[in-house]
Amino acid sequence: MPRMLEVSDEVRAEIGDEEADRLLAGENAPGGYDCTSCRTPGDSEQERTSTVLFVGDETAVLAFAHATCLPSQVVQVTEEQLQGAARSIAGDNPAQAVPEQAVLGVTSGLILLSGELHPALVVEPTAPIARPGTTGVGDDFLPLLIEQGFMPLPQIDSVPPVLHGWSVLLAMGQLHAILQPGPSGGSPVAWWQAHQALQVADAWRAAANKHQQVLLFAAPVGSIGRQPREDLLRDALDKAAANGKLVAATLPLAGT
Repeated sequence: MPRMLEVSDEVRAEIGDEEADRLLAGENAPGGYDCTSCRTPGDSEQERTSTVLFVGDETAVLAFAHATCLPSQVVQVTEEQLQGAARSIAGDNPAQAVPEQAVLGVTSGLILLSGELHPALVVEPTAPIARPGTTGVGDDFLPLLIEQGFMPLPQIDSVPPVLHGWSVLLAMGQLHAILQPGPSGGSPVAWWQAHQALQVADAWRAAANKHQQVLLFAAPVGSIGRQPREDLLRDALDKAAANGKLVAATLPLAGT
């Protein structure tokens, strides 16, 4: 079965023609894989798949992504991130290595507060977030957000305070970005931006248009997970809050 792989010129230049041709022939490429961007399963026999080469100071790791999530490209990362990837290799196949480069996963859902449904976004990174400029292995995701104005949430019982300057960009019923204030009071910039605009449920969009704001919850890696139902998502949020691992804010809605 032919693989539906895409190998960009820059990736080919790094790995060489021989290795690139072997990938395209299916010799070294996986059938199934976990997308290095959205972390959901992919199948290179059934859908267009990008080869993404993560390059550190001394080593490189080849990973795979849905072509709709990321184009085939070379990404410069730290050697520490690549060492984390090496530890996560499944079996002996280096082509299935998933580097621990943090990606913000965003899930939409409706949250019931005081008998009313509110649109919510839940943000959870795929790896610990280090403070810029540091080389430690700690997770500073929540402290960094608290410094931006997000509030620690011991329990979910009321609408969080509005965080002015931040907003959620919705256009044509699709989620495009979460915006934060620009440097020195300039135009807003994307804190998170969808690789491909995310479709939201009609009920979520209706609630967003009604309230003209969105609740944003954030938790460190491993706190929430991908929950298939909104009741399970709420349970995971309540547990994270009780464990002191949840911050939140209410963001104005930009768009419709």
